[in-house]
Amino acid sequence: MHQLVVFRLKHTKGIGNIGRLKILTYLLDNPHDYCFETMIKLANIPPKYQPIFVKSFNDSQKITEEDLSLFLKQYGMITFLDKDYPDLLSQIYNPPIALFYKGRKELLSTPMLSIIGSREQTEFGKELIEKMMPDFIEQCLTIVSGLAKGNDTFAHKLAIRRQGNTIGVLGFGLNRVYPKENQRLQEYMYQNQLVITEYLPNESPLPYHFPERNRIIAGLSLGTLVVEAKKRSGTFITAQLALEEGRSVFAIPNNPLIKESEGCLLLIKDGANCVQSSSDILEEL
Repeated sequence: MHQLVVFRLKHTKGIGNIGRLKILTYLLDNPHDYCFETMIKLANIPPKYQPIFVKSFNDSQKITEEDLSLFLKQYGMITFLDKDYPDLLSQIYNPPIALFYKGRKELLSTPMLSIIGSREQTEFGKELIEKMMPDFIEQCLTIVSGLAKGNDTFAHKLAIRRQGNTIGVLGFGLNRVYPKENQRLQEYMYQNQLVITEYLPNESPLPYHFPERNRIIAGLSLGTLVVEAKKRSGTFITAQLALEEGRSVFAIPNNPLIKESEGCLLLIKDGANCVQSSSDILEEL
């Protein structure tokens, strides 16, 4: 029952994830006697979005159990109310109401370490990941990253090459690929690793999706390793989110004159762990 309620809510527009979480509780208590005025107030929906919400909510009620069953033949879905929803992710301020996935769902129950970095990977970043990855794999840590260019892609590929496990978190739907050069990697991970997203299939890689995606990367993991980051970049934002959630953040210092190291140095000032080796990270975790 709750899966259908969540699936319908994911098709409702004019509302964000926090609003959906609040309305979910209300709908479970009032399955046949809901009030739009109450839902709008609960979710704090601005007036200009209220007509969109009401129309799309009514349209979503036409989605049937059969529609959901057909969807689940192609994609997996874990809702916030399911027992196998990742425990650490459930503890963040704004946990996704649902995760859609392709691949090995069991990886969500393993200890995870996020590795994130600049899209413009340097030799410094590449060497660091290569040096540290064998120790992370040996300790059975699943590597989480965002399937973006640069350090993210390199972390996924190296984890696979070292016969470890890795999870990709997308900022778009599961039948989209971005960047295009990651198509083979993404399809390989569908079959042999795990790819997750909070977005329905066909949803595009819109700019505001990526900051939303970042909270999932930070929220899933015991800690986040920042290899390289420019200040005010997506990588920097992800690390700040992890710090705000009380998770361990590890930053690697580099030449302060290089823009790719600016974010790491700022994070260290903000309380991130300054690390030089994998043992620094494993001891803290």
